[in-house]
Amino acid sequence: MTRRTLGVSKLRTPLKIICITIFATSATIQILSAIYFRSMGDDKGFTPPKSKFRNQKSYTSSEIGELGEMVLGMLPEDLPFTVFLPSEKAFARVLRLELNNSNTYAVLTRVLGFSTVPRMISLEDLELGEEKVYDSISGYQLYVHRNSDKRVVANAVVSVDVAQKKGALLIHAMDGVIMDAEFQQALQFADR
Repeated sequence: MTRRTLGVSKLRTPLKIICITIFATSATIQILSAIYFRSMGDDKGFTPPKSKFRNQKSYTSSEIGELGEMVLGMLPEDLPFTVFLPSEKAFARVLRLELNNSNTYAVLTRVLGFSTVPRMISLEDLELGEEKVYDSISGYQLYVHRNSDKRVVANAVVSVDVAQKKGALLIHAMDGVIMDAEFQQALQFADR
């Protein structure tokens, strides 16, 4: 048999060899990943660790209202996030949002980005008056400490209630809205 009949001459081009190698490697990785992740989805699944936080209560939506529920609905409940969520009164006082407004979802998305930290921050993690810096999911820095009233303070906004748990989420209902200066200025401009 000659080389031509075996197709060896077609594989001699280095570019073809590289393309076939990359294709075979990526296909193998995809197949192995699918097998691995399918095995993770068995009956046991992922369960977040039980909370050891003392100053928390089970979740109720009384402090955060419907707008707060919309913000929490944007986050997965099985991943550990801390949300410094405005209380229902703070939403009304500072943001003046209406549920049926077309801009409401966009504003709530921004609030989520400024006020959510991808880790658990409980009252026990904070020292009295000692400020800790955390990055929110949007990259905005939050300066968090505990005051003498055993309340969490984030960027000078004080919590109105003890922390609540919803799944793996830790929710601090705040008496204000955490936002950067640019967003605050945009809200003031929109009010005019």
